[in-house]
Amino acid sequence: MLTKAIENDANRIWEIMLQAKAQMKRLGSHQWDNDYPTPELIAEDIRNGRGYVLRNGEQIVAYGVISFEAEPAYAEIKGKWQNDAPYLIVHRLAVADEAKHQGIAKRFMQEAEKISLAKGIDNFRIDTNYDNHYMLHLIDSLGFQYSGEVIYRGNKVRRAFEKTITTE
Repeated sequence: MLTKAIENDANRIWEIMLQAKAQMKRLGSHQWDNDYPTPELIAEDIRNGRGYVLRNGEQIVAYGVISFEAEPAYAEIKGKWQNDAPYLIVHRLAVADEAKHQGIAKRFMQEAEKISLAKGIDNFRIDTNYDNHYMLHLIDSLGFQYSGEVIYRGNKVRRAFEKTITTE
């Protein structure tokens, strides 16, 4: 079940984030580093009502940000978005080690799409690092189309994708 994260979830969320950072480091991905994300950023996500957790029973197995706020980095895309409509964005998606390879990340994204459609928003944008192979595979499996590149913190280039959400 996907629900908004609460303050009491912060320690488990951070544990999952550290697992994801360690995995990325092992795989040579430069998506995240020692400075990002931080516990303070996760706490801010929760306070602002953008942090979501996916639970298997009582256990949190995934965390991510679901936002409908315009992403400033997306305004300067090297490429082209399909449209200028409001959009859903997911950031900081991470799955607990013990829940990997079970479709949890895909489920999180599909649940985010349901939230978006309930708000009347059928546009979904996302970005990832060129070497985050797990996320690139997930994005492809969900039907996203490549839109171009966006620039984040310290001129870090991210591949940007977009799709129209349908009720299949």
